[in-house]
Amino acid sequence: MNSQYNGRRPFPPFTQESALLKVRMAEDAWNNQDPKSIALAYTADSQWRNRNEFYKGHEEIIKFLTNKWSKEHEYRLIKELWCHNSNRIAVRFAYEWHNDKLEWFRSYGNENWEFDNNGLMRCRYASINDLSINEYDRKFHWPNGVRPNDYPGLKDLLL
Repeated sequence: MNSQYNGRRPFPPFTQESALLKVRMAEDAWNNQDPKSIALAYTADSQWRNRNEFYKGHEEIIKFLTNKWSKEHEYRLIKELWCHNSNRIAVRFAYEWHNDKLEWFRSYGNENWEFDNNGLMRCRYASINDLSINEYDRKFHWPNGVRPNDYPGLKDLLL
C-alpha cells in the first residue's frame, strides 16, 4: 500500500469545518468496516495505541480491525469532535456491539490523532472503556453502515 503518496483531504492545518469533516469521514469509514480501505487513511508507518495494545503500519492495522469486527457484531459508531489545532484532532466516541453470546456493550472512548501534511493519520491514541448494556438500552439503531446524516449525535443522545 502506498497511501503515503496519495494524501487524504482535508489537509492540515485544520479549521473547525475541516476538522468536523475529517471526524465524520473517519466515523463513516469505521462504520463501513472495511479494514483495507480504512488503513489507507493512515501513513504506512502509522503508530497506534488502542486500549493497551500497540500497532504499527498498515498490515498490523488491517489485522487488528479484521480481528475486532470478527468479535464485535452489529457495530455502530458515533464520533464527535472534541478539539483541534493545526495538525491534531481529538475526538470522543461511543459504539455499540454484541459478542457471540449476544451480550451487548456500549464502548466509550477518546482518541488523539496527529496527521502528516498529506492528511494521513500518523498517530492514533485511543482510550476505551466497555459498558455492558441490555439490548433494549441500545441507542444506535440505523442499518449496518454509515450513520444517516439526520441521526442524532452523542450530545443529542445524552451520551
